[in-house]
This record gives sequence, structure tokens and C-alpha cells, in this order.
Amino acid sequence: MAAGDRVVLFDGVCRLCSVWARFLIRFDRKRQFKLATVQSPEGQAILQWHGFPTDHYETMLLVEGENIYTKSSAFFRVMGRLPWPWPIMCVGWVVPSIFRDWLYDRVALNRYRLFGRYDTCVIPNKDHESRFLGE
Repeated sequence: MAAGDRVVLFDGVCRLCSVWARFLIRFDRKRQFKLATVQSPEGQAILQWHGFPTDHYETMLLVEGENIYTKSSAFFRVMGRLPWPWPIMCVGWVVPSIFRDWLYDRVALNRYRLFGRYDTCVIPNKDHESRFLGE
């Protein structure tokens, strides 16, 4: 991971999280973000480096240099860097983080039941490989 990289870590077996990754690939036209699954060697190294568990995932992570963002804060920081109309989602910043993160946690803790899961980590398409850290 280079010093200026912005990396979004997501659960590679979660269907909702994989949809999120495909959304980022589609709309991050400036290629501001690299992606990594938490199950990948790169994802595991980032989790360890920042003191997060490597076997239980409750949040997506956004790593920007030495800063790390989780839950709704990570979501809004990503949305704010995408092209119009996506930054409009940042109006959610006005809601106190305790409420934003409560809602985030409800979805995150039930994501497999609500959206399903893959048996194995989804492999990126050949044309998407460059968007993933370590590829």
C-alpha cells in the first residue's frame, strides 16, 4: 500500500459488500480508491496493522494514509469523493454518529441473513483486477 492510497476493505463473501465494491468500481471513475477484501492477504495485513480482528468483520474500513474510518463515517467519506449525484448522500453527516452507526450496525450484523453470502471470496473480473490492492 502506497502512502497516498485510499483503500476500502470489505467482506468478500458478503453479497451486499460485493455489490458495494462493484458500485465503487463503476462510479469511482477517477480511481481514487483501491479495494481489498478482508479475507485477502493484503486485507488481513491492514487489519492487523490497525489492530482490528482478522477473523470477525463488522464494518467496512476506509484507510486514507495513516487515518482509518469505519462504519457510517467510512461510507460518507467514500460517497463524498464520488462524482455527482453521490455526494448528496453526505447530508447524512448531520445525523449524530451514534445514530448513524446504530443503523449501520443493524445492517452489518444481519447482512448475511438479509442479503446472503458466497461460499468463497468473489474473484474480481480481469478488467477489475487493477482496482484491487495487490493486483
